[in-house]
Amino acid sequence: MTNDSLGRRDWLRLTAAGMTAASYSKVLGANERVNLGLIGAGARGQGVMGSFQRSGRVDVKAVCDVFAERVDSAQTKAPGAKGFSEHRKLLESKDVDAVLVATPDHWHTGVAIDALNAGKDVYVEKPLTLRIDEGPPIIKAARVNNRICQVGMQQRSGSHYLEAKDKYFKSGKLGKITLARTWWHGNSYHLLKAPPRMQTLPSNLDWARFLGPVKWRDYDPQQYWSFRSYLDFGGGQVTDLFTHWIDVVHMFMDQDNPVAAVASGGIYHYKDGRTAPDTITVLLEYPAEWTATFEATLAPGVTGAGVEMCGTEGKLWISRAKYEFTPKGAKAPTETVEYKGDATNEHVANFLDCVVSRKRPNGDVAIGHRSAVASHLGNIAYVEKRRVKFDPIREEILPL
Repeated sequence: MTNDSLGRRDWLRLTAAGMTAASYSKVLGANERVNLGLIGAGARGQGVMGSFQRSGRVDVKAVCDVFAERVDSAQTKAPGAKGFSEHRKLLESKDVDAVLVATPDHWHTGVAIDALNAGKDVYVEKPLTLRIDEGPPIIKAARVNNRICQVGMQQRSGSHYLEAKDKYFKSGKLGKITLARTWWHGNSYHLLKAPPRMQTLPSNLDWARFLGPVKWRDYDPQQYWSFRSYLDFGGGQVTDLFTHWIDVVHMFMDQDNPVAAVASGGIYHYKDGRTAPDTITVLLEYPAEWTATFEATLAPGVTGAGVEMCGTEGKLWISRAKYEFTPKGAKAPTETVEYKGDATNEHVANFLDCVVSRKRPNGDVAIGHRSAVASHLGNIAYVEKRRVKFDPIREEILPL
């Protein structure tokens, strides 16, 4: 029986069945280098692999992808790394201490659990999951196997985000927060077009393996090349982008427990077969009496991204490049701090530190799960066209 003939729940149950506390466990000394395996060698995977290499603490020993062209490309950047088309074969390698999981979203759960059960520490790109109920099995695999599992929400390690939390939230300088506004417009990853050479299935691309737990459909170049535009493979702009920003909000507020979600939007402009909305607005409600919103559109010419925390004593606007604080009554920011670093590099450094120390990382798997849950609620509200009520303790959607 192959993954393609299994239902998604069956596939996840069988994948998790091998979990064991007796998994391979290697604790690195402070001066040892980490041997890394890359699973998912697309643009993002190779980009983050570069962050690991720039740390000066990593040797890339293996790369894996269902498309051999991407394996070849990654190997040019990691000479000597072995190439694989099947992630379980990579995980059998005793030369690999940790893996970077940068597959499309629908493979995150299966690959992460397999890697944790194989005794590997894991850095997995966000969103951690495709569905809410996929998160707890990953957390369990990390805890049972005593593995480090960092989710790629790099703002958790971005020094100016941490500085802003200390200055304005721990100090109470913003007063009571009533609204967290977030937006991300014009993200180009959601506008990718499959090149002419991909119109016919390449002989070295395993389409069936790419689908994995997703129901069968014939090869579609656009669904492969721009998977973020299809809800079978990801959550569109909400889980790709809002997951980053709602995680920033959760970090600032020390709260990650939304109790309700509403959403509205649609495919208003790009009538190209995509199933994820090109324009979307999400609103989450939290029990401590504040709300968080997300707006995103792919409308041509509209760009920009940021988070604005609105409090009774002022507001903080923050992006990946800088932050601005405006106290109550002021017409312009009174404090602006620019950021010249690279949050991904800082997040990778935190992961590598924790591989040695065995402390939980800044973007621990449980944190990544809760930020994914918040995003999933927005998508559920959009798909079901209703207000969704949620029990954050039981992690259950409440009946109408």
